[in-house]
Amino acid sequence: MKIKNFVIISHIDHGKSTLADRFLEITGTIKKDKMKPQYLDSMDLEREKGITIKMTPVRMEYFSRKGEKMILNLIDTPGHIDFNYEVSRSLAAVEGAILLVDATKGIQAQTITNLDLAKKEGLAIIPAINKIDSPQARTEEVKKEIREFLEFKSEEIFSISAKTGENVASFLEEAAERVESAEDNSEKPLRALIFDSKYDSFLGVVSYVRIVDGSIKANDKIYFINSEAQGAVKELGVFKPGMIPVSELRSGEIGYIATGIKDPEKIRIGDTIVLAGEENSVESLPGYKNPEPKIFVSLYPKEQDDFELLKTALSKLKLNDSALFFEQQNFHVFGRGFLCGFLGSLHTEITMERLKREFGLELVISSPQVLFKAEDGKGKEVFIYNPINWSESFKNFSEPWAEVRIIIGSSYLGRVFEFINSLEGKHIDSRPFGENRYFLIYEMPLREIIGKFYENLLNITQGFASLTFKEIGYRKADLVKLEILINGKKEEAFSRILPQSKVNVEARKMVEKLKDVLPKQSFSVPIQGKIGGKIISRETLKATRKDVTAPLYGGDYTRKKKLLEKQKEGKKKLREKGEVRIPPEVFLKVFGS
Repeated sequence: MKIKNFVIISHIDHGKSTLADRFLEITGTIKKDKMKPQYLDSMDLEREKGITIKMTPVRMEYFSRKGEKMILNLIDTPGHIDFNYEVSRSLAAVEGAILLVDATKGIQAQTITNLDLAKKEGLAIIPAINKIDSPQARTEEVKKEIREFLEFKSEEIFSISAKTGENVASFLEEAAERVESAEDNSEKPLRALIFDSKYDSFLGVVSYVRIVDGSIKANDKIYFINSEAQGAVKELGVFKPGMIPVSELRSGEIGYIATGIKDPEKIRIGDTIVLAGEENSVESLPGYKNPEPKIFVSLYPKEQDDFELLKTALSKLKLNDSALFFEQQNFHVFGRGFLCGFLGSLHTEITMERLKREFGLELVISSPQVLFKAEDGKGKEVFIYNPINWSESFKNFSEPWAEVRIIIGSSYLGRVFEFINSLEGKHIDSRPFGENRYFLIYEMPLREIIGKFYENLLNITQGFASLTFKEIGYRKADLVKLEILINGKKEEAFSRILPQSKVNVEARKMVEKLKDVLPKQSFSVPIQGKIGGKIISRETLKATRKDVTAPLYGGDYTRKKKLLEKQKEGKKKLREKGEVRIPPEVFLKVFGS
């Protein structure tokens, strides 16, 4: 029986999950009375946000019009730029890709990026225009865009409506025809590629795999080439779309292996599973690189008693999120916590929300920062993840830059130019993109992109903008460490690493913000921004006032003056000896702003 493995890729909200729903109906994998929208989006967060976060595999049995029975393994992938690593992992496990483009929105920046990834893997690409039933559909115009900018022929492009099912059956038939069948290498020694994993309290680590060579059965002893871990197959099966046990998985199939391993750190995405005893005679699969985090935040449990729970939670999330990086760090203000790395702001937001919902954790989160590089006093390259590991001996700084691709409506071109020119960066190209749209390419520091760049861009264009970016290496940077002093004491939690050109503005913003959110003390509190030995910004939090002369009725003015002088002297001593305790909500307000 032929096995066809393929994915659906597109920009966010172009209808991937809805198309997957129609495929499940057409193939009879899910009965109509049990069908629900976004069937493969199992997480509450996915349904609430209307986006796919996790890749989801499903096995469908399909009869072609010629009466030929085949197995179709589909992987529904995310569309947001922060989850590109999910797309790249799924592409390594398939032979074909459906490229979906929204008829109302046309090609978006992420569409181009996903197509480039699929081409690099040498996959068969089947383009389709979705949402042709919409009153706002620009089907012919979008088809022209796909021909001109993605270089497909008209006869290769399908027009469908995943919502109504129009042309979907014939499209699935065509896709099944164009995608190459998986090679049957069942006679070779076992090699299985891990493209995802999850943790099960009974089965241990469950690895999602593509069987590239050989076959595997229940109770087989297995070996993980890169991590050098060993286990035994507790259960194996396929996705229909739930986990259905089978007795054997053979070459070309996609399924799962319950390893029985309880330690999540022993399983790595991209590793190769072989049969125990054959590890020295079988080469590992090339797989793909684990993605490198682009932004870092410090993460602490509000209650220190939850530290071990946070550690366990991060380990379990990393099983099916290979881009998540974390390592323990201690900080006197918060106690024990973790330095965590993410691929972007949405990736950070989703992870924080999962920690809260799935594990009941309340967290304190620092401001995000990119990974800077420098040379130490001995000329050795060092990495700066956050201000804590900054040293005044560091020199020759560099920071990551990215190529940013933006597609916008032509009417917003002037405002977008003005916005981007206010940031650090370099204009590379701008040209018309279809009718009434423009395609822009810029190079800029990654730190300019990771914050509210996209949010601001959407505001300027009233939501009509798409963005994608890729790192293009490190470039020289003039960096300084901004320190915040509260009542003369350095509060490392508020320290930031900034370019010299922006530090004065940011220092003023920080001390003004702290003045607004810090609780008042019984003495005045100076709040200062400092670089090296120089104070560059200052605000004073005024003391709470108490009228010490209130009990006096009439009498000599000198008595009132003495009481006021005594109060002033007392506040001076309090300021000299006093310690300003900063409640956790202050950090939340500052970091969340």
